[in-house]
Amino acid sequence: MAPTPDSTAWDDEATRRAWTKLITCAIAGQTLWPAAWVGLLAWYAIMSITWTLWLFFIPMAYTFYRSFLQLAYFTGAFRARRLLQHYPWQVWETPESGIGNIPGVRAGYAWLKFPDPEASDQLVTMVMHSHVRSVWWGGRLGKRAKPERKTQVEELWFAGDPRFAAVIAAPGPRRLYVIHQRPSYNKSLPAEAHGASPQALERARRTGIHVPDPDPAP
Repeated sequence: MAPTPDSTAWDDEATRRAWTKLITCAIAGQTLWPAAWVGLLAWYAIMSITWTLWLFFIPMAYTFYRSFLQLAYFTGAFRARRLLQHYPWQVWETPESGIGNIPGVRAGYAWLKFPDPEASDQLVTMVMHSHVRSVWWGGRLGKRAKPERKTQVEELWFAGDPRFAAVIAAPGPRRLYVIHQRPSYNKSLPAEAHGASPQALERARRTGIHVPDPDPAP
């Protein structure tokens, strides 16, 4: 079902189901990854054979890492919900994208370009700074991606403001991912205004983005 531009993305039942799946996976990971780490640690302690440490080191290190990483999954899920509650879905066909190789983007980082909402002739670059849930996207955006994978992101759903933050998704929606400008969630400094109108700034503020205060009236 195509998104309806006159309502917020959250008004769509399929979107709410997709978000429920997102938060459910975060909760499951918060339970299963720590349990896996404790289980491996207990198994090693029971075996008490020094050389077996090498058999457990890599999986123990990975499960320990994922246990702490789960906070980022929760953060991403709740940021996604706030964005979906305030912005409608938009559909973009084959947006310009890639991995690295453009000014201001580090090698290996996936990026996309979207029109500025208040200057449609200008494109705004958004970078996938977080690798949480980005592997699927990164494998389909680069020039080296296989054609059958590229077709999965030829149509892209977008809810947000590229100057600040947005949720992108494969049609459905599926594979929800929060993509944002680095300053948008920096609590110490507000994001740059990027020429946004007071209405756009207020809308972004309601989603939890730290935007500058509007200029005082003369």
